[in-house]
Formats: sequence, C-alpha cells, structure tokens
Amino acid sequence: MSVKATTVTLNNGFQMPVLGLGTYNLLGNNCVEAVKSAIDAGYRHIDTAFLYKNETEVGHAIREKILDGTIKREDIFVTTKLWNTSHEPSQVLPAFEKSMANLQLEYVDLYLMHSPVGSTTNAADGSEVLNEVDYVATWKAMEHLLTTGRVRSLGVSNFNSEQLTRVIEHGSTKPVVNQVECHVRLNQKKLIKFCKDRDIVITAYSPLYRPGRTLRPSEDPLEPKHPFEDTRVKEIAQRYAKSPAQVLLRYLIDIGTVPIPKSGNPERIRENINVFDFALTPEEVVTLDGLNTGERLVRFESGIAHRYYPFNAEF
Repeated sequence: MSVKATTVTLNNGFQMPVLGLGTYNLLGNNCVEAVKSAIDAGYRHIDTAFLYKNETEVGHAIREKILDGTIKREDIFVTTKLWNTSHEPSQVLPAFEKSMANLQLEYVDLYLMHSPVGSTTNAADGSEVLNEVDYVATWKAMEHLLTTGRVRSLGVSNFNSEQLTRVIEHGSTKPVVNQVECHVRLNQKKLIKFCKDRDIVITAYSPLYRPGRTLRPSEDPLEPKHPFEDTRVKEIAQRYAKSPAQVLLRYLIDIGTVPIPKSGNPERIRENINVFDFALTPEEVVTLDGLNTGERLVRFESGIAHRYYPFNAEF
C-alpha cells in the first residue's frame, strides 16, 4: 500500500510534496532500487545533486517507473543542484545541461544553488580551490534557466538569512526553497520563521540526525544519546504506535519544513513516508523543541575560510 504526502504551494504557484527521498550516498544500482522502492511506496519528491554522482541512476529509476505506468512525469517532483565549481555565470548553463543529460528528463522541478561558497577545480589534482565568485552573480545566471522551459523553480541550499536577503534584494526571482540541515538537534526555528515571513520553504536534509550512528570508543557514553533513544521521543512514539524516526519526521513537518530522509532500505523507505495519519500536539512539539542543541553535523569545513561561509551568522 502506498502513502500520499500532502503538498505545500511554493511562492511561484507550483506544488511540492512535503516529504521526499534524499539520495546522498546512494550509488549505482542501490540508488536505482531505492528510488524505485520510494516511488512504489508513494514518494513523489526525489532529491539529488550533481555532487552526489547519482543523477543518472535517479533519472533511470524515474523513467522506469514512468514506463511501467506507476507514475507520469508530472506526478513527481525532482530536485537537483548546481555544485560550487560552477558558480561563474558562464558555467551555470553548461552545468545545468550536464545534470539534464545525466537525468534524461524533459525538465526538473527545482534547481538549487548547492551552497553560497564558490570554488574552482584544480586541473592538476582535481581538488577544489575556493574562489571569490559572488553568489548573487551565480543566482542571476540561474534565473536565465527559467526561460529554457527545462526548470520550473529555483532555490538555494545552505544559505543563511543575510545571504537570502541579498539574493532577494538583487535578483529578479525569489528563491522558492532554502534547503538546509534541519533535525530535532538543530531545529532551525529562527531560519524557518525568517523564510516563512518571505514565503520561502525550508527543505530539511539530514532530518533523522544520524540514523545509523553508534558511539565511537573515544566518545563519552554519558553524552546525549541519539534522539531515537531519547525518552521524550520514545514516549511520543508509543503514544501514536509509531517509530522514533516517524515522530521526528512528523515534528519537522509540523514545524513547517519539508524533510527529505535518505534510505536505501525498502522497509525504512516505506516507514519514513507513513507519517500522514497523525500530527503532534502543540505540547508535544514544545517537548521535542527541548532536544535542540544547535549541533550541526554538516559543517563544510573546506569552505570555512571563504567570505561567504554560511554558518558564522546566527541563522
């Protein structure tokens, strides 16, 4: 039995399902099978990126599910992203065309700037060297993609409130989405409110914190456990006969984000979307707010020296 996610209306009128499949670290046939399992389970929102090296597999899986009649192209919302090494305005269109060639789809629903930090690929060893390209110039080049008919919406990822403000003030198209790390330990309440006030949706990556994380020998066993093990989460899960993961995904939906949990396990994929038959009470949301520590898992250490490194701002 498949589950249908509710949708949110973006600021340009398009609809986006409020839960999707993240595909970071899903490679090869594992990625193909995960995306097909997700579509069979009812997912209609798939998130990939040039960086993930799996656009080809994501597109292959989607085309297979179109061919077998499970979905039509217009039924599914597909996101991919422009990587940091293509921030020069002249690089944006070729990078987009490369992603489209990988996906082999007529259009993408959402194209994101993966981060505000630009870089250049070192021809000698393939490493990335930071450059000074202004993300506003990159954004203006991305706006031209809307005229191609091959991208429906534009957004950003890993942008702070100050950077979003610059894009809104200097661009002619407002981002529909800001995709950021967001989970019960980093609930991004200030950024969510900032974006909501400007009609921008927060997509939440790493929504389940680190599902497979176990303590390393060097770590203090008295440190806070994984949220799945937290008594408050477990009590709410028991109340609704749901798993801790389902409670944490529902929490993110109830505070106004669109979570994109990643899994290659068909059972987990089905479990993660089965969150539309309950909602948390305001009191339960406040309880889970208490797990927020501000801990960031994804820090982009390689970009810390960049003038546009996004995580020095409060939000």
